[in-house]
Amino acid sequence: MALIKKPVTGMKDILPSEMKLRDYCIGIIKKTYAEFGFTSIETPCVESLANLNSKQGGENEKLIFKVMKRGEKLNLETAKEENDLTDSGLRYDLTVPLVRFYANHANELPSPFKALQMGNVWRADRPQKGRYRQFMQCDIDILGEASNLAEIELILATTTTLGRLGFKDFKIRINDRQILKAMAAYSGFAEEDYDNVFITLDKMDKIGIDGVAEELEKSGYAKESIDKYLDLFRAVEGKNGVDGLKVIAEKLGDFLSEEVNEGLQEIISSVETTKSAQFEMVFDPTLVRGMSYYTGTIFEVAMPQYGGSCGGGGRYDKMVGKFLGQDTPACGFSIGFERIIMIMMDEGFKIPGESDKVAYLIEKGVKGQRLSDIIAEAQKERAEGKQVLVVRMNKNKKFQKQQLSEQGYEETKEFYLNPLN
Repeated sequence: MALIKKPVTGMKDILPSEMKLRDYCIGIIKKTYAEFGFTSIETPCVESLANLNSKQGGENEKLIFKVMKRGEKLNLETAKEENDLTDSGLRYDLTVPLVRFYANHANELPSPFKALQMGNVWRADRPQKGRYRQFMQCDIDILGEASNLAEIELILATTTTLGRLGFKDFKIRINDRQILKAMAAYSGFAEEDYDNVFITLDKMDKIGIDGVAEELEKSGYAKESIDKYLDLFRAVEGKNGVDGLKVIAEKLGDFLSEEVNEGLQEIISSVETTKSAQFEMVFDPTLVRGMSYYTGTIFEVAMPQYGGSCGGGGRYDKMVGKFLGQDTPACGFSIGFERIIMIMMDEGFKIPGESDKVAYLIEKGVKGQRLSDIIAEAQKERAEGKQVLVVRMNKNKKFQKQQLSEQGYEETKEFYLNPLN
């Protein structure tokens, strides 16, 4: 019986042309983040199920690829429930592993600690175009910095990176979980209903403000509260950046602390006046972000020209405390690496500054000193900075040269057994 040549469902093989682009992007990302003081770390792809199921990963906790126990720990005869069979799983994001890493090495790390982590994650999700069960994430995080300097640095580092990858005219949508709660309290919703209200609000871009009103009414909330709530969003329509935030702050009054209001205004103003990429900061009170661990500022990269977002993050000051027993301020930003690669490939992105590529086609009978002389010539061109491919000449030379041209080899040199040919 023949072996299966296709990848497992939800996984994919990466061809050389895409791998070259991925390597280029990884290089730009690492170089740019290093300029901002971020240092690379790596964590295992397998984590304890106790950590993965710690109520920090939202819906992702339902998508864990679980790993069966090994050796003496695995006893199928006495197993009665799932926990008897498995105690670990593949990581579904990089944040949970980072927090465990920090808790384990806090005494060895500087404070604040600026971490860069790139690696594959796995989710047992339903595969579709652009969504795989294995994909790369690219995260930067700052742990130990309580002030909004963390948010400013994260946004500037991420947007600078996107600018260097050729992206422009995107938006950074920004909000704060405390503003979301203040708006709900001002409107008269009970605190225990906040999460349900936010889940509905998160659908605003799909169902519109009337759709949100309809869903909230079906959930049994008072019409007075719904109207008061949605009037807040109508009040900021057409107002971006600090202007929209000022309108919300004025309406909320004492429901919103001055510290939160001023802090978010400072983030927006500081980024707008110091940014190096071409983008816009947009205060968006409809931004929710689903992860339950966010405690303050939240943000997202919006690229409507490409049909959605390409990254996001926020502050999660309570998560480290679940490991250390004491809270540590933390904030992170994740670039949608796979989404970016897909966009760049669809746009036909050409890697700038590639070295000259030359292909040496050697007739099959060439050997001995003649072969050594040809390879020596190739070595000389490589020393000059050129990329030289040395291969045997195929029978169908025309098709071979066509393939080489598609791979970027603009020049081909042919070497025959008889140099006079």
